[in-house]
Amino acid sequence: MKEAASIQIESILKDYHWMMNSIKILRDSMKAAGEGLTAQYGDAAGMPKAQGTTSDPVYRECVRREKRYSVIHKYEAKISVIQDRMHLITDDRELEVLHWLLEGKSYRWIAMHMGLSHTHIGRIKDSIVKKMSEYVPNGTNDTKLKKHKSAC
Repeated sequence: MKEAASIQIESILKDYHWMMNSIKILRDSMKAAGEGLTAQYGDAAGMPKAQGTTSDPVYRECVRREKRYSVIHKYEAKISVIQDRMHLITDDRELEVLHWLLEGKSYRWIAMHMGLSHTHIGRIKDSIVKKMSEYVPNGTNDTKLKKHKSAC
């Protein structure tokens, strides 16, 4: 159980940066309500439609947007797994490594920045993952974590 949680937290840490960027971009793109889309009227509206789909562009846009909103919610749930556990990291080195991992930096970049070896950064990251995976909120198993898989 804890091994699976560690793998999932490590995966979310790796994906955190691009998920945050995707949420920002998706939210911005969803602000416009699909201007310029019109439904068919007149003779074309009464014609038979292909089986299984609708020709109404407004409806199809709503379906597409609903799928994008579900993607945003999925990313937010994954990100909250990390954010809910950030208080567990108290060591200065671990905080610095965590910050740069969440910014999407590589082990080598972080190592050069901190003056450590990239293998030492990997060990610090392992310590962060261990602390985060051992956390159980409210004395119950964290079911949020079981549902998430990496996009990579």
